Amino acid sequence: MDDRKLSEKAGTRSWVVEAPSGAARLVDGQMPAPGEGEILIEVAATGLNFADLLIMKGTYQDTPPFPLTPGLEVAGRVIEVGGGVDRFTPGTRVLAYTGKDGLGTHLVTDARRVLALPDEMDDVTAAGFQIAYGTSHLALTRRARLQPGERLLVLGAAGGVGLTAVELGKALGARVAAVARGAERLEVARRAGADELIDPDNEVDLVDRFRAAGPFDVVYDAVGGAMGEAALRAVAPEARFLLIGFAGGEVTRLKANHILVKNTDVIGVHWGAYLNFAPEAFRQSLSELLGLYTEGRISPHVSHVLPLEKADDALALLRERKSTGKIVVTVSQ
Repeated sequence: MDDRKLSEKAGTRSWVVEAPSGAARLVDGQMPAPGEGEILIEVAATGLNFADLLIMKGTYQDTPPFPLTPGLEVAGRVIEVGGGVDRFTPGTRVLAYTGKDGLGTHLVTDARRVLALPDEMDDVTAAGFQIAYGTSHLALTRRARLQPGERLLVLGAAGGVGLTAVELGKALGARVAAVARGAERLEVARRAGADELIDPDNEVDLVDRFRAAGPFDVVYDAVGGAMGEAALRAVAPEARFLLIGFAGGEVTRLKANHILVKNTDVIGVHWGAYLNFAPEAFRQSLSELLGLYTEGRISPHVSHVLPLEKADDALALLRERKSTGKIVVTVSQ
């Protein structure tokens, strides 16, 4: 047998969206072959992200052409490697940020997007690990330069990325205020290390509540809209305001005069782009995070695990904000 591939079934199965905002269905297909610099992976599990919902609508900045299979990050094992790939061998357990095709039994991806999995990490944990922890780690360390003793405000603190920001912020020595809706979601944030809990639905004036908890040296805004705008009013001089995403459905509109008078840095964070313009920073960050996991210093939270046949239900949980932490779809046949 060729030591560059394992013998596998000829067929694949993928969850395919035919057109923007259209219906999806499971489709059988032929096994793909890796090209130069690529790896064929048998997918064990796929982590869902808010970006998957945007991709299905055709509104995400990196939407592939339709028909498409969503699923940006996976865990699985190497089946075959293409020419020029020497870091992996068939049978190796891996995690990969693929950007697409995760909701399928097999996929081909660039070997630069793949990392070997430590034995201590199971497939479900690995599938939802990279984007959430990678985003927060690079945002807080490289972009915001968060220091011990500083105050960190996390908007959307019970969601996929927000919860990791709470956990990593606390690990970096910050005092963390977590913002999430409902007692159950706030309790998840508290268990991740949040020092202060804020439910925006219970506040008459959110700006006043933020000011009472602050002033904040760093704001981690994964929500957008009015909540982000209120947070800007409660920052300390020379604060760093991280634009992570707009899960609330509206872009944060920050007033230039507020930014000016507080000498505030407004910082955009697009985690996936680091793979292209700073790949070493990308890989070093993930390597450090895997080290933190094996040392038991971070504890990924997965609230729901569903099979590929129930991908619709899994995405509905994400769309309706009925999950905390990550949702993972198990894929292997």
